[in-house]
Amino acid sequence: MFKFIKILTNIIYPVSTLGLIIFCFLTCGGKKQHGEQQAVLAKDKRHTFVLPVIPSELTLPKDRADYLAVHYWDNFDFSDTAYVHLPEITEQAFADYLDILSHANKPNAYSSIENTLRQAGKEGTGRMYQYLRDLYKQYLYDANSPLRNEEFYIPVIRYIIEDTITDTADKQRAAFELEMLLKNRVGELATDITYTLATGKKGRLYDLHNQYTILYFYNPDCPACKETTAYLASSRLINSRLLSGRLDLLAVYPDSDLDLWRKHANLMPPLWLNGYDKGQVVFGKKLYDLKAIPSLYLLDASKHVLLKDAPAQTIEEYLIGEQQPRLEHIEQLR
Repeated sequence: MFKFIKILTNIIYPVSTLGLIIFCFLTCGGKKQHGEQQAVLAKDKRHTFVLPVIPSELTLPKDRADYLAVHYWDNFDFSDTAYVHLPEITEQAFADYLDILSHANKPNAYSSIENTLRQAGKEGTGRMYQYLRDLYKQYLYDANSPLRNEEFYIPVIRYIIEDTITDTADKQRAAFELEMLLKNRVGELATDITYTLATGKKGRLYDLHNQYTILYFYNPDCPACKETTAYLASSRLINSRLLSGRLDLLAVYPDSDLDLWRKHANLMPPLWLNGYDKGQVVFGKKLYDLKAIPSLYLLDASKHVLLKDAPAQTIEEYLIGEQQPRLEHIEQLR
């Protein structure tokens, strides 16, 4: 975990050296590529990470990202297991690689992810393959990773299930993870659930018909949930949407300690629907992937998933972005 925090700090606060090079690759022309194409991230000059040269005719950032996603590892020696012990090179390059994938089209991203695993699997001991598998899980699947991306982790899991290296126990775990990942994906209909209010009245998720619904799984006693509740409760945008009837916020306690839930129930904002899952059906039937809470979903009026397990800030930003075109249109009419 120390390496993970260190690498993320270098990338995000501030941007890493390689990250700056990647930014130039996506936005700049090819005239200065020669001086920018190499990122030497260790004193040992035998072990470096060398970015591919993007053809000069590719000028659009999207095209450059697609090329880089496909060819990112062309100069990397997957058979050299010394890289496993050089996270300042390999893990740094890997984190920046994931950022590149977020700018590329999905087919190219998926193909690239599978190809890295295929290349690593050719190494006889499987050490590099296991290392990359762990990195993919750490960055894309860990609930606390700021680079988490379950859609990119799905091809990783599918590859693991079909490979000839992974043992049976790990394949079984991968199969369960895939089952959960495929639930309530963005663009699909969210699973309907029943909740019970403090009054004993029951309701269903699908009975809510406003333009948007925030589905919020929480535990009133967890620190992260308290922070999320405070953020949502203080959001002027979310409160204005609740008041105008364009948004529902359904908070659901999925655990079994109802005394704990009742103790905190009256502390939740009055505009929210605050209920509990009687019988713990969500957990029992694994209706939602709640490996960590809080867990928030943004749904549209027909209950299609717009955002899955997203931070409160991301949900707010989505609603702001959806609102902005309307505001600009109103300004044009004045």
